[in-house]
Order: sequence, then C-alpha cells, then structure tokens
Amino acid sequence: MTTMETTLRNALGDKTAKALASHLDLGTVGDLLFHFPRRYDERGEHTDIDALALGEEATVLAQVQRVTERSMRARRGSVLEVIVGDAQGGVLTCTFFNQPWRRRYLRLGRWGLFAGKVSEFRGTRQLNGPDYVLLGEGEDETDEEIEEFAGALIPVYPAAAAVPTWVIARSVRVVLDTLGPVPDPLPAEVRTGRNLVGLDTAVRDIHRPQSAAALARARRRLKWDEAFAVQLTLVQRKIRAADWPATPRPRAAGRLLDLFDTGLPYQLTDGQRRVGEDIAQDLARPHPMHRLLQGEVGSGKTVCALRAMLQVVDAGGQAAILAPTEVLAAQHHRGMLDLLGPLGAAGELGGSVDGTRVALVTGSLSAAARRSVRDDVASGAAGIVVGTHALLYEGIDFADLGLVVVDEQHRFGVEQRDALRAKSSQPPHVLVMTATPIPRTVAMTVFGDLETSVLSQLPRGRSPIASHVVPAAEKPAFLDRAWRRLREEVEAGHQAYVVCPRIGQADAAGGVAAPAIPSARDGDGELLPEPPPGTDPADQRPAPLAVVDLVPLLEDGPLKGLRIGALHGRLPADEKDAVMRRFAAGTIDVLVATTVVEVGVDVPNATMMMVLDADRFGVSQLHQLRGRVGRGSAPGLCLLVTETAAGSPARERLDAVASTLDGFRLAELDLEQRREGDVLGAMQSGRRSHLRLLSLLRDEDVIRDARVDATALLREDPDLSSHPALAEAVAQLVNEDRAEYLEKG
Repeated sequence: MTTMETTLRNALGDKTAKALASHLDLGTVGDLLFHFPRRYDERGEHTDIDALALGEEATVLAQVQRVTERSMRARRGSVLEVIVGDAQGGVLTCTFFNQPWRRRYLRLGRWGLFAGKVSEFRGTRQLNGPDYVLLGEGEDETDEEIEEFAGALIPVYPAAAAVPTWVIARSVRVVLDTLGPVPDPLPAEVRTGRNLVGLDTAVRDIHRPQSAAALARARRRLKWDEAFAVQLTLVQRKIRAADWPATPRPRAAGRLLDLFDTGLPYQLTDGQRRVGEDIAQDLARPHPMHRLLQGEVGSGKTVCALRAMLQVVDAGGQAAILAPTEVLAAQHHRGMLDLLGPLGAAGELGGSVDGTRVALVTGSLSAAARRSVRDDVASGAAGIVVGTHALLYEGIDFADLGLVVVDEQHRFGVEQRDALRAKSSQPPHVLVMTATPIPRTVAMTVFGDLETSVLSQLPRGRSPIASHVVPAAEKPAFLDRAWRRLREEVEAGHQAYVVCPRIGQADAAGGVAAPAIPSARDGDGELLPEPPPGTDPADQRPAPLAVVDLVPLLEDGPLKGLRIGALHGRLPADEKDAVMRRFAAGTIDVLVATTVVEVGVDVPNATMMMVLDADRFGVSQLHQLRGRVGRGSAPGLCLLVTETAAGSPARERLDAVASTLDGFRLAELDLEQRREGDVLGAMQSGRRSHLRLLSLLRDEDVIRDARVDATALLREDPDLSSHPALAEAVAQLVNEDRAEYLEKG
C-alpha cells in the first residue's frame, strides 16, 4: 500500500519518477499530491484563448473546428493546420509538419487538451507541434482517451514541456488508486468547529473532484492547513519571545526625552502620540519589544523612532538605527542632529550637558573617523548610532545596546538584522519601520509575531500631491509640456527631481552616444527595479533611461540654464552627501537621480518629480518616490512618464497609482498584480514549500480564523507535545529555514 512517504520511483517506476524529479522537483507521493492543479476546465466550456499571453507555456481545453492540409512550397512535405477554439471567436491554430496521419484523430468536434508555447503568425495565435490528449466521446472512445479526465472537472497542473499536465494527472491517478488512508493531524475539535473535511477526502478531491462543491470543500481544508501552519509557527514564537529576558527601559521624567519634546517646533499628531505610548510601554517591560511601525510616506515614523531611542538613552542604554543606503543613513543623521540641536552634541562646543552624541557609521568612513566613532560607540558616549550595514562589521561594539530600529526592513536580509541584534548581551528591543503600507492579511501572515502600529495621519503642514500619467509615445507634446512645467516650478523658486531607472555607463565605458530626448537610453546600474508583473523577460524595448546619459541632454536641451545635479549609487559617499547638501541648500534646481532618493530624502522646497520610464517601477516604489515632493507648504506634482500603450497592464498600473494617494489601497493593488509567493519571499526559501493555495488577498477570513484557533491551541499546549502529528505537519509546511526567517523578523 502506498503512503505519502513512498518514493515516486517505487510508486510509478524509474522513467516517470525521474521526469517528475528533474523537471518539477517532485520526489515522493506526498510531493506529487501536494502539487495541486493550477485550474480546472469543465467539459462543454472553452478555455479563454484570447487571454493567453505570447510566449506563455499554455494548456488549453478546446474543440477542433477545422482541419486543413497543404503542401509546403519551399520544400517537400505538408503542413497540417488544426483550428481549435470556440464559437465566440477565440481560436488557436495547432500546426503539425509532415504528420498527416493525425487527421484520423483530430476530427471535427473532438475535445482535447492542447499544450505548447503560444506564438503568433499573421495575427493568429498558434501552437507549433503541440502535445495534446483527446477526450473520449461516449461510444466513440479511442486509445487516446485517458482515464484521468473521466470526471466533469478536468485538472490542469503546473507543468513542464517534458512533463505535460496529462502525465501528471496519470501519475496522480496511479498513486491515488493505491494510496492508503491519509492520517489527519488536525485536532478533531478544530476540524469539527470549522466544519472542515478530513485530509484524506481533501487530498483526493483536490485532484479528482466529482463536483464543484467537493472541490470547494477540498480547497477550503487545504487552505486552512497552510494558514494554520503559519499561524501556529508565528504564535508559538511570539509566546517564546515573551519569555526572553530584556533590560527594561522605562521612561524617565525630566530627562532627555522630555527636553526634546519641549523643544519640538511642532505638535505631534494624535497618531504619533498614540504610537509613542505603545512603544514607551513596550520598552518598559522586562521582555523585548518586537513591533512593526508602518505608515504613509511622510507620516512621521522617524520622529517616533527618535523618541523611542531617547527613552532608551535616558534609561542608560544605546540605540542603533539601521538604514539601507548611505544616503538615507546620512539623511537620518543630519535630521536627528537638526531635531536634537544641542541635545545631540554632548561633549562638543555648544552641546548640552544633558544630551548625547549621534554617531554615523558607514562603509566610506576614513580609518581615523572610524576609530573615533568606534571608541564613542564602545564607551557609550554615542547614545544613538546611525549606520548602514557597516554597523554589522566586527569592531563596532556597543557598551549597552538596548534598542535596534530597522528602517525599510524589506531591504535587509534576515542575517543582517540578526547580526546587529547579536551585539547586545541580552535580546534588545526591536522596532521595524516601513513606509510601504502592508495589507492586513500580509501583516497577519508574514509579520504575525510582531505587534503592529500604523501611522495614517500626515503631520500638519504637509501639502497634497497631484499625480498624472504622461503618455510620451502617444502624445509627445505632453512630454514637451512636462519639461516646460518643470522649468516653471523652478522659476517660481522651487526645486524638482527627475528619476531614471538606471545609472548609465557612458562615462565608464567610453560611452555610446545617447540619442535625443525623450528616449536617451543606455547604461547599467544597480538600482533597476524588478520587472513589473506581466513583463516578458525577453522584452526587446530600448534600455531604460539612465542618469549619466540624461544629464548632458537636459543641460543642452529642455532644462538649459538650470542648475542640474546627479545622484546615484556609484558616486563616492562624500560626493553623494555633497550633492544632497547642495540640493537641500537650494543651490541645485533639478536633481537627476536613481531610486537612491526613494526613501528618507527630505527637501521641503522640492515640489515636482518626473519619473521617466515609470512603467519599469513597481507600485510601492512609485508611491515611495512620489512622497519626496509635497513635503513643504507648496503643493506637490508627480508626473509618471511612459511609452506604454493605453490599456496595457503596465499603463493600467500607472493610472491606478496616479488615481489615489492611499498607500494601503495601492498595497492591495500591488498584491493583486504580484505573485503572492513573492510576498512570502524568504519565508519560502530553502527546501520545497507546500504553501500553494492560500491567497493573502482573498482568504482573510481563513487567516484570521486560523490565528484565533492557533492561539487557543497553543495556550493549552505551547509545544504541541500532545499533538505530535500536527507538529510534524507544521514542520513540513513551514520548515526550519522559514521558521527561522519568521523568528528573526
């Protein structure tokens, strides 16, 4: 009798097992049965052929509509063209060279599954030499009918060219026919309370459903298992973390934090005060704080973090803030010094005796500066330390690290964050910040072991931002008007950003002359964002616009006479800092930059941003970039320049960004358009993950209910010692690599 642990070699034989292992990484019966169908086609219904993308490896359920055979003119032989599709006009041509015998089987009216790569010839979509399997027609069955598709719902699996969906279906049928009862690790009270079918029923019905209702019940149970495994892991680690010791850092009256609050030139928002109280209470406990602070761009997260750091300094500890780039680290350092004034210059001329020092640690420090900073950090003289990943190096040791603040946490690896926390003798308190709003379901699933705070209210004095899409290809006059609009903004006394996807190599490689604006394109850089959803990797569009190439074109063209600066990641640190200082001081009118300005850059006089090749950026990235303007009293303007066609997915994404400033709505849009596995990212690294069905967008109720039941179960059995089968199932779904990722946050 076959079990879930049986190898596919023993269950199916060497040949099939080898193909499944090499092409789909399936090694056991359990691996195969958790390789769920991607979709289900139904007899009598056609696949949406018009929705197929060129270059896609597709499997379609279709009906033969016409068969023609013709001779090839250029060489001997014939071409058999089989038109399949539906009466609504969705058609696909299947082309077979020198295979006239297929006419005997590919008869009019026959249904089949056809698999191959979608291409186009003379405006018609086609599959060249596709694999196919024909479905039986009652008494007119042929040898090509296969038992795997005897039901009304036909499973279509994630497949490979060498292992089409029907091979997977045949393999599933073989193992199901010999599979013994599948043990169910879910406690009976949970299964009954949530009205879930047994695991054995779910595993069989997900592959060979006899009805839509049976399929729905199977999917609901298997989604529950995925959500429950993740929530058990998160809640279990949250319970364990609550028992870790940490040094309490209670607020001290009349000390540095009170002096800072008294000297603030503005009032904190209600949200900042509320978050501040939550953080203050966490820091006063003898267990480590583990809190996620998310908020809109410009909502005042940095001030909340600084107040938390001052509370820790008042309690005799040190605080470190880890920033992803030197530009952002330097910005934080300058901003904190400006906010603290004499309170941040202890021991210096004009510094307050009640203050502390704010040290900056980056990889570009000179040896002498590094020694000086290292001594200040080691002695405790520097109560606040701002740095990039250079903070993680050996040689930077803290006297008493009490709080770690991680800014833009998604830019750091788990190991980097953990290395900083390891510099404390006891687990420090941890505050994770992000300006990318996170949908509630993502927070519950990925950050479920963190307490979450949200800042949705913008500080007083922030101005609205208008956003518009500039269709450069369709309406080049709009682009000309955009450059004139930028000049008007500068002439009115304001400043502007021009953002490009890449740095460029014209200056480094001897230079290929860049063509004229608006399509000056060349270069390579470290900051090109991930291709947006639906982008074909083989896309042959021109290379994206580059900073190095664009600056001279602007200086001689539409922005002639304006003071233009360039900022990108390849500049030396001191040069980057000098450029930002000049821009902040107003001696640069227009800053042409890569996404190095995406976070942390705060120049209130900058009122306009043009994002060139905006379709090459993701939704969250565009929202972050847009937040660099409108930070003062004058309204902001963001123009998203693109050459994509109206109605394309990329253009629709840009239209959505332009239509709203609601970061949480945009985060949901981003989630809709991305593969959800990308969201779970590192949590699914390591060996195979069986997280397949759970949708963070559509299954909020499942995630919420799983959280409730996980909390209740672990309250009674924190180590799952009374539920060993469940503990094993959780370990299979959320393996140690992913568990460690969740633990480290």
